[in-house]
Amino acid sequence: MFRRPIQLILALLMTLSAGAGCVTEPAHIIHAVAQPPGAYHIHLPGIGGYRSIDRLLLRGLQDGGLDAEFEPYDWTGNDPGLSALLTTQRHKVESTKVAGMIEQNVRDHPGAKLTVSAHSGGAGIIVWALEQTPADVMVDDIVLLSPALSPRYDLTAALRHVRGHVYVFYSPYDVAVLGVGTNMFGTIDGVKTDAAGKVGFARPVSADARQYEKLVQVPYDSDWIRLGNIGDHIGSLSRPFGRVIVAPLLLTGKLPKLPTSEALKTPATLPSGAPSTPPAEHATTTAAAPILTQ
Repeated sequence: MFRRPIQLILALLMTLSAGAGCVTEPAHIIHAVAQPPGAYHIHLPGIGGYRSIDRLLLRGLQDGGLDAEFEPYDWTGNDPGLSALLTTQRHKVESTKVAGMIEQNVRDHPGAKLTVSAHSGGAGIIVWALEQTPADVMVDDIVLLSPALSPRYDLTAALRHVRGHVYVFYSPYDVAVLGVGTNMFGTIDGVKTDAAGKVGFARPVSADARQYEKLVQVPYDSDWIRLGNIGDHIGSLSRPFGRVIVAPLLLTGKLPKLPTSEALKTPATLPSGAPSTPPAEHATTTAAAPILTQ
């Protein structure tokens, strides 16, 4: 008797993780105007694969002044969705490929800035990739958008390869995918719990506190509704959000403050089961990581 509810949940997860109305697109390099580029940006999509919503984010980063050669990499191949979430062997293979991409970029372009953005399950791929890179290989900054890793995953080994910061955008309103979905099917690292993209990361006792100083957690701000981000699983991929919030953050290390407008305390419409207000310092207090607010 539970067959139909499970089918509905599966359909919802696929829709939200892939982006409603979005089509899968072949990933290719988006060249910056300047040649040769002085900066590179790698983007890893979620389990839905590289889609038009990912392209919108990258266009937003360009609009916001991130002058770089953009290289989206679709680690899901031709088999996106739950298969991409649950196939651990693929995670190993693809994270190794990404590690090679990063190392080659660093070796071929010494001195060039290298930044990374990863959405949902792509967060696991970039974290595992960094864990495999040689000790001298570093990236400058990383943005994790709605990461589908478990909150207590130890990021120490990955953080050792980050020169600047890892910015984590999380939202308590990401209920359907990173709440219901990950409790039912598991996070990208196989834990059935609310994902870090919903509650933030918490530093494990065994983790390196000094490395965790590089982790900057950014809770959802309801004022971002004006930028097309309602706090759901794909809101942070909107082009205006990339232009106004993410690009300046990567360029300056500061979270932009939107011009004063009518107060918007909570999204006009919330996913079913979402709290009316974000949980007070949920998970992030034990993370010993800065919380960036406007």
